[in-house]
Amino acid sequence: MSRNFYILAGTFGLFAVVSMGMALVPSSFQPGLPANGSLWRTIALIMLLAGLASALIGVLSNLFEQVDRRSEENRQAARRKRRGRTE
Repeated sequence: MSRNFYILAGTFGLFAVVSMGMALVPSSFQPGLPANGSLWRTIALIMLLAGLASALIGVLSNLFEQVDRRSEENRQAARRKRRGRTE
C-alpha cells in the first residue's frame, strides 16, 4: 500500500515542477491559461506540500507494515519453539 503513496507523491512532485515552470513562462506563451505567476507558484507550493505529505504517509505506512510483519514472524517462531519443547 505504501507504493501507492510513493506514486502519488511522485505525481504531485511532477505537477509541482510543471506548475513552477508555468510560473516562469511569459504570459504570451499561455493563451487561455491563467497568466498570473503568483497563482502558478501557489499551485506549485500546494502540490509540493501534498507530495511531501503523501511521501511521509508512504514511509510511515511502510514502517508499520514492516513492524507488523516482524512481530508476526516472531510470534510464529515463539509458537514453534514452544511446541517443539512440549512434544
